[in-house]
Amino acid sequence: MLWTIFLLLNGLLALVILYSSRSRQKNEPPLDKGFIPWLGHALEFGKDAAKFLTRMKQKHGDIFTVRVCGRYITVLLDPNSYDAVLDDTVSLDFSRYAQVLMQKIFSLRLPNHNPDTERAWMEQHFQGPSLARLSSTMHLHLQTLLRDEERSCSPADWRQDGLFSLCYSLLFGAGYLTLFGAENSNDVTALATVYKEFRTFDGLLAKLARSTLKQEEKRTASLSQERLWELLSPAWLSRGKGSESSSWQQSYLSHLQTEGVDTEMQRRAMLLQLWVTQGNAGPAAFWLLSFLLTHPEAMRAVRKEIRGLRLQEDCSLQRHPLDTLEHHSTPVFDSVLSETLRLTAAAIITREVVQDKTLRLASGQAYDLRQGDRVCMFPFLSPQMDPQIHHDPQTFQYDRFLNADGTEKKKFYKGGERLKYYTMPWGAGNNMCVGRNFAVSGIKQFVFMVLSRLDLELCDPTAIVPPVNPSRYGFGMLQPDGDLEVRYRLKTLH
Repeated sequence: MLWTIFLLLNGLLALVILYSSRSRQKNEPPLDKGFIPWLGHALEFGKDAAKFLTRMKQKHGDIFTVRVCGRYITVLLDPNSYDAVLDDTVSLDFSRYAQVLMQKIFSLRLPNHNPDTERAWMEQHFQGPSLARLSSTMHLHLQTLLRDEERSCSPADWRQDGLFSLCYSLLFGAGYLTLFGAENSNDVTALATVYKEFRTFDGLLAKLARSTLKQEEKRTASLSQERLWELLSPAWLSRGKGSESSSWQQSYLSHLQTEGVDTEMQRRAMLLQLWVTQGNAGPAAFWLLSFLLTHPEAMRAVRKEIRGLRLQEDCSLQRHPLDTLEHHSTPVFDSVLSETLRLTAAAIITREVVQDKTLRLASGQAYDLRQGDRVCMFPFLSPQMDPQIHHDPQTFQYDRFLNADGTEKKKFYKGGERLKYYTMPWGAGNNMCVGRNFAVSGIKQFVFMVLSRLDLELCDPTAIVPPVNPSRYGFGMLQPDGDLEVRYRLKTLH
């Protein structure tokens, strides 16, 4: 027995030495393994990826390799060189790491998953005429949910709430009913149950991805997953045809069946779709309204644009201002949204190196990447927070994406060279978010409705935008560490 334990310990020690003995070879990026064998920089990376990668960038430059839990990750932070990664689908693979995350976060296995066919399916439903129908349905559900909020307040009575809670619950509710809800179903109790479970699950998502859950958290996450699988299943198993959500879900089910996905994995895949479609719009709307409420000049500019569109004439919420939003220019709002996303969209773009590759940068330098490693880009750091691209990048400037004549600003430079990528909230290349137009439409509808129908203000006029939760770096839209207390009432009509 003792001899067996001795052999096991020696085997483990040998593995640690093996994984710790890597050294930088000629033409490879700078290598920073950290001081902890095997673990490397995992703790610092997971705690605050932006802070850690900023430190590495200051130490090594725009490209470097770090060790994280036995894996070697090359990080590229030069936006002029991103296409060298995005355009290579031979040496670099997108789907392998996506499969890892699906298993870790959603307990989902799709062995025959084809990103190209899934993207084609997504484009069918989130672009063109289908997008218009989804946006119209989304508008109607937002209208209904906001009307429910109005019933609880009046022009004379203020209602108080956390802004993050308010934005997330309303946009999640409208999005859920649009894509997952049964026809003519606005069951507030059922919706509240799904939302509560989703928030529990979403709160543990980063730890699920990093496999850092404590024992009790594992139990909570597992129960939340099972409950959501149960809650989502009837929405696509027992519905007849007719509603927009019905056609969307039935089509997705058919797509999964074509790929040979079994019934249990089909159930679990719906939770993945719930998070992908509903996990970012609410936080984005929160940040946008937070910036407006704490920057009066920006709020005045957006309100002026709303008045110009005459949305306030929709006094009873019976009229349909969707056409006004979709077919009229809203450059001020668009700039505010772009600036909000620049400050708060923080996904990490990851590829698996499936064969040795020489990565050629825009500077002319070339670096060798090893098969089995990963390569990551973090657009939040560059271009979005790069002071050489955006002046005073930590500061919200509502007109940053506006030209002097009020048109959209698209020309940004670094080192005198015009940039293709000056902000990347939706990703880039063949993996750019297909649902971005649906998300933008929902956020715009929500913000315009709120500002047109409600008096909204900070409970504390001196309050500031809360800091971000640093553990959310790498998972789409950031979330706040805390909330921003607001009060609202029905707008007095004149």
